[in-house]
Amino acid sequence: MSMKPVYITHTASALPNDPVDNERIESVLGQIQGKPSRARRLILRNNGIKSRYYVIDPDTGAYTHTNAELTAEAIRNLFSDPSAMQRIDLIACGTTLADQLAPGHAVMVHGQLQTPPCETVSTSSICISGLMALKYAYLAVKSGDATQAVATGSETASTLLQSQTFTAESAAKLAALADRPEIGFEKDFLRWMLSDGAGAMCLQPTPQHGQTNLRIRWIKTYSFANQQPACMFAGALQNDDSTLTGWRQVSSDTLLDQSVLSIKQNVKQLNEHIVPLAVTETLSRIIDETGLTPDQVDHFLPHISSMYFYDKVARALDEMHFSIPDHKWFTNLTTKGNTGSASIFIMLDEFIRTRPLTAGETILCFVPESGRFSSGFMLLEAVETEADDQ
Repeated sequence: MSMKPVYITHTASALPNDPVDNERIESVLGQIQGKPSRARRLILRNNGIKSRYYVIDPDTGAYTHTNAELTAEAIRNLFSDPSAMQRIDLIACGTTLADQLAPGHAVMVHGQLQTPPCETVSTSSICISGLMALKYAYLAVKSGDATQAVATGSETASTLLQSQTFTAESAAKLAALADRPEIGFEKDFLRWMLSDGAGAMCLQPTPQHGQTNLRIRWIKTYSFANQQPACMFAGALQNDDSTLTGWRQVSSDTLLDQSVLSIKQNVKQLNEHIVPLAVTETLSRIIDETGLTPDQVDHFLPHISSMYFYDKVARALDEMHFSIPDHKWFTNLTTKGNTGSASIFIMLDEFIRTRPLTAGETILCFVPESGRFSSGFMLLEAVETEADDQ
């Protein structure tokens, strides 16, 4: 069977409501036990985020979008001609937490769109779930099984960040924050970092005229769950031996008392392993498989959870002799927040709308995940619409 080239022909984003600056976070999410956070400013200074988006109405506290609704909005934003949506033959959706446990996220999105019957697939993970959905769509188009596939990443994390989900901060934790900023990556940190949003991409076997087209050269993802226990999780308790006890195995009282449904992070484990596994080991494997060299990279789009990790990633690349100059980096973390699985979609959409690209320029995308340590890279190449696609 002949393999087809695959092009990202359209990108789009959907960001709910108005941006929320650092001073307004608690007015939207609420204060824990009615008191302003003493850790907020310190955590925000370390993560570098200036604004983010929430599916929460700041006046009423009501949700303005479900995850499925926000994802469907991003897909609609892909096409200037609504009739083009009728030709979608695959919807692949990645998200950390769907609106419901079942059915899958993708079928709920399809239901929102009301497009003709098509294949759907829901990928489950955390940040890398969006890239997993994109790879499924890529392989479907490459094999000829789909001709107009849509892939998405989306998050509505704010629904778990409201004050009633959290317990009060301890004095010991606040004191430790000053000396060890990384300790803030526990669930309190996530409250000041995570943002809502959705992004979508349309994949086709031929480039479209009159616009930027990005040919997907390859997508590589790896799990290191054989080496590490869970680091970031929701709906579970972590036991002393690092195993997880899922929400179905605990009492209803425990669900609330121990914030089982909130998102949590093992800070020490994250700080020790995320860069060695997600950058060094993953990129080393990719270099061996693809022959990628740093001079082949014109633009670098890393999904980083916090600006705290920006220099750490750069240092790891330098140590691998894979240095990428700072002027080649692009991130919108400071203005969009950490939108998890949607981040690479939202980032790439903004990048191609604001940065001129010429044929042959490459974009290396990087998506790490600390769930149980997964990582992925994707290489894209800008093409002319009249280029030879053989």
